[in-house]
Amino acid sequence: MVIIYAETWNKKFKKTTFEAVNYGARCSKEIGTEAIAVVFGECDSHLADLGNHGADRIIHIQGIEQFEPFSFATVLSDIAKEFNGKLIIVNGTANGKSLIGVMSSLLSSSAISNVTELPVNYEPINVHRSAFSSKGIEKCSSKSNCTILGIVPNSIGIISLEDIESIIEVRNIISKGKTIFGESQNESGNVPLPEAERVVSAGRGMKGPENWGIITELAEVLNAGTACSKPVSDIGWRPHSEHVGQTGIQINPQLYIAIGISGAIQHLAGVSRSKTIVVINNDPEAPFFKAADYGIIGDAFDVVPRLTEAIKSFQK
Repeated sequence: MVIIYAETWNKKFKKTTFEAVNYGARCSKEIGTEAIAVVFGECDSHLADLGNHGADRIIHIQGIEQFEPFSFATVLSDIAKEFNGKLIIVNGTANGKSLIGVMSSLLSSSAISNVTELPVNYEPINVHRSAFSSKGIEKCSSKSNCTILGIVPNSIGIISLEDIESIIEVRNIISKGKTIFGESQNESGNVPLPEAERVVSAGRGMKGPENWGIITELAEVLNAGTACSKPVSDIGWRPHSEHVGQTGIQINPQLYIAIGISGAIQHLAGVSRSKTIVVINNDPEAPFFKAADYGIIGDAFDVVPRLTEAIKSFQK
């Protein structure tokens, strides 16, 4: 069997959930087995939508509402043992990453993170993953009876599969959590960064949080997510949930617009898989221009509003 962690955000499925389920279903077809999606807690989305993306069976875990790594990992590991799971698929989100190591320990299995493609073969598991801050590609092999794969969000894509009338099973389980929860911070913006097709990001070149209006306005006309560099989140101009880079969120959008960001290597590590990079900076020597597909040398407070108006005119 292939076991998939069907993650929810604010009790809803998002694109990356369906991407993980679709990935697991495609793997299960290659192996000749079934795909089992596991959902935790109250869910406002239709569970049947997971079947539309390839899940043969859906197990809905009730009694554990808040994400807690040990509880979730224990349940997923127990289900993998019950159904003799060969593969466990999780998304490379913050929650998914925290599960991989715990499950690997509980199952004495191998784990491969940052996966960007379907396995090349399955006996043994051979799969490619991004490495060295997305500058290289590794070919990994696993001979473990069960292998955990963490896939990079928004990198695999979703292909059409035959709709399946899934078996839905509800299980009530008492949490075995070991985590003490502090303050949580929800993501900001209308478009979640891990699944955004377009992202507008800005840095210290904006000079202060009071100037961020031109960034959010451009993002709105593009239906894009908003992001920022690490120094901006560190000094409190923007929430940490918008920080993209090596120590923040790694994204894979079709379009990434960087405004007033110098382009340090730590930032590039989180955005280098963007299909098209546009850089707006008044410093012609900014390192980011070397990684850009398109560059605009100019004052962001002049360029960005004009760019926004041009897009609005084009959309009319």
